Amino acid sequence: MGKLGKKRVLLKIGTNTLTKETDQISRGKIEDIGRQILALKDDYEFIIVSSGAIAVARQFVKLEGNGKEINVKQALAAIGQPHLMRIFHDNFWELGLLTSQCLLSYADFEREISRQNIMNTINVLLENNYIPIINENDTVATDEIKFGDNDKLAALTGSLLHVDLVIIATNTDGIYTKVSMNENEQKTIQLVEDIDKLQSEISTDKSSRGTGGMQSKIDAARILKNNNIETWIVNGIDDGFIQKAINNEITFTKILNKN
Repeated sequence: MGKLGKKRVLLKIGTNTLTKETDQISRGKIEDIGRQILALKDDYEFIIVSSGAIAVARQFVKLEGNGKEINVKQALAAIGQPHLMRIFHDNFWELGLLTSQCLLSYADFEREISRQNIMNTINVLLENNYIPIINENDTVATDEIKFGDNDKLAALTGSLLHVDLVIIATNTDGIYTKVSMNENEQKTIQLVEDIDKLQSEISTDKSSRGTGGMQSKIDAARILKNNNIETWIVNGIDDGFIQKAINNEITFTKILNKN
């Protein structure tokens, strides 16, 4: 729980959601997220883990590389991250919402003093009504490419901060059954108690612009479940997706925190 009994929610937004499956970051999508946070602020407090820095940079520049794709991606992240934060700041500011940036690396979660610093800093931000917007510090780490579009970062952060719920916004209506995918029907698995049974249902295909795919989302949900935290995998492309999921107005996958 957050302050004043508010439910603490970590919202993880993938690149496909932020671009609405185009080649450019959608300011309208970021505004949509801000409007929902504003509408829900009396009962919920939000922490955001946002991908998209590399996608933003690709709108502005084409870099010459040194033969190593990872170095180009890290350079793009360095260019794109301030632009991404500016878009969040501008859209949220117009709604009266305050934002803050937190850049983390996976090594930060392995050192107890770093873990305490992350927790203390983010708790102070939330107490003062600043929405933490978290991304991996891609310029010094290669994990974003390896770990899957910040899904693991969201799970580690959510666990550390004892959130009540993690919403992973993606470009599907949750996790589909393998049979329905093979038959091109796309039927959502709506309620999951046993993640091991879920494993056999997923495809290993990666999403088109993000680096995630469903495997990294299930891996994230497993970490969260081990920390007694519920995970929702929701289609973030449509407007109002957070409110609609809370009100059970859309179809999505809910992975319960207990077996």
